[in-house]
Amino acid sequence: MNSDSDLQIAGDLLEVPHLLRAPREHPETVADFVGLARSIAADRSQWEHLVRYDTASRWYHRLRTGPGYEVWLLSWVPGQGSGLHDHGPSSGVLTVLDGVLTERTGRGTRALAAGAQRVFAPGYAHEVVNDALEPAVSLHVYYPGLTEMPMHSARCSAAAPRGAGAAEPAPAPAP
Repeated sequence: MNSDSDLQIAGDLLEVPHLLRAPREHPETVADFVGLARSIAADRSQWEHLVRYDTASRWYHRLRTGPGYEVWLLSWVPGQGSGLHDHGPSSGVLTVLDGVLTERTGRGTRALAAGAQRVFAPGYAHEVVNDALEPAVSLHVYYPGLTEMPMHSARCSAAAPRGAGAAEPAPAPAP
């Protein structure tokens, strides 16, 4: 008898789309928020016409809000980055829609190509940068909605938890 489940075989729930439920009108679980991000990403008509590129700073647009969450669309020209930050009390889902972004954390660096998703909990510190030669577009779902985005000093460990003395207050949230 084979006792391996789909999840044990695959190793990562996000890599097994058939295990995710269809998105609900108002997401409630991490899987629901992942599904919401995937459904928006799959329907380019919801976001493609809104994208703008700004060479002076990252461009962002709040695409949608719902009970306890918000969805942001961001563009990144080559060289633009977020700086090392966390998302305060918010959890989130980052989905790359176009291009390639690089995520840096205390655990390492990974390239995120179109279709890649990252799920994070409150206090998760990372830096996202467009190290590529082409622009990139990403979708960010925050729950609860983003109320703060503490910036961290470059010398701190990217994995340091919030409140460990590494964070500096941010003037205003910018997804």
